Amino acid sequence: MPGAPVDLSVILPAHHEGRNLAVLLPQLREVLDALAIRAEIVVVTGAPDPEAHQAAAACSADVIEQEEPGYGGALRAGFARASGRHVLTMDADLSHRPEFVADLWAARDSAEVLIASRYVAGGSAHMPLVRRVLSGTLNRVFARGLALPVRDMSSGFRLYRATVLDGQRLRGRDFDVLQEILVKAYAEGWRVREVPFRYEPRAAGSSNARVIAFGLSYLRTFFSLWKLRNSILSADYDDRAFDSAIYLQRYWQRERFRLVTEFIPPGGLTLDVGSGSSRMIGALPPGSVAVDVLLRKLRYARRFGRFLVQGSGFCLPFRNASFPCVVCSQVIEHVPRDSPILDELCRVLAPGGRLTLGTPDYGGWQWPAIEALYSRLAPGGYADEHITHYTRDELVGLFGARGYALEATRYILKAELVLVFRKPEREPPDGA
Repeated sequence: MPGAPVDLSVILPAHHEGRNLAVLLPQLREVLDALAIRAEIVVVTGAPDPEAHQAAAACSADVIEQEEPGYGGALRAGFARASGRHVLTMDADLSHRPEFVADLWAARDSAEVLIASRYVAGGSAHMPLVRRVLSGTLNRVFARGLALPVRDMSSGFRLYRATVLDGQRLRGRDFDVLQEILVKAYAEGWRVREVPFRYEPRAAGSSNARVIAFGLSYLRTFFSLWKLRNSILSADYDDRAFDSAIYLQRYWQRERFRLVTEFIPPGGLTLDVGSGSSRMIGALPPGSVAVDVLLRKLRYARRFGRFLVQGSGFCLPFRNASFPCVVCSQVIEHVPRDSPILDELCRVLAPGGRLTLGTPDYGGWQWPAIEALYSRLAPGGYADEHITHYTRDELVGLFGARGYALEATRYILKAELVLVFRKPEREPPDGA
């Protein structure tokens, strides 16, 4: 139907691949037709290629020439041209079997990024031993170094939801763009899943992916991606800190989890305000709600199986007295003292309900000293960015004036404060 939305855009980087395209495109078109979807094929060439144009014309595919060099330039050109709600990338050398496109398409709702993976159970790679060892080693080393739970980061056979690619500013010129896409997608909270795939040698011509160049492209991009993976801009920052290699960070997250969850009742609704991607979400009773202003954090937090709401603590999207338990940990120090967040926490808490509040205690020397140390051990993390410096006495006074009873005080190394308040059954009169 003219003007109907395109379901799938297939991008084929094809530098001097005219001979292989003549074999691949008819098979690919047959697979796409069998899926009964509206699909387009975009062949991206690095130079004029009459054979590619001829093969594309016979299969109703488009051919464009990339303006930027390298594999990364080819992908960027293809992404800019694609109009589908999903985008699939694959090699044009017949090492990526076109019938596997149907497998990826069938799994499209299981994740926003699907990878045809050689290195998960059920996958395989038929290639020379030296290349297989180098490829496997590079993937293991860099997946571990970037803390990305992906076995085959270098596979270019992938299915993306188009929204994953929207707004990504890709810089990789060569094959490093593949890792860049994955890290940036993961940092935005998108789900990534690997599907077992059998890799076969290319059919004709010589490979455009030299192993040494492939490794160097990894190295060029590694450090910038490492900074992103270990910064607060990464959606899973809070969750990963629970298992951090840095002892202080790991200890802190686990102590916070223990202290806060101690006061969450096993039943009933709980609201976690400013939840981020903390594992605390998974400890909330079923039916509870986690709120955060950052959509990428909520995307990641889908794995915890709780209700998630994008919203601001300045204006919580809930009725008065909606929750018998409210948790707000490591939030209030990030907003101005005159913000309405404390009023909002009190508003949505039911009479007689429990409020658990966590924040650094700036009343002593411990937190400033630890903050200085933490800024050195975890650059890019939550170090010295706090706007408001609360003390225990200040918070106890603020809530005491509202008629709240202090039920418990807990500390992590006398630095981070966890206060538990009980809301009065009746609101105090105005001016009290």
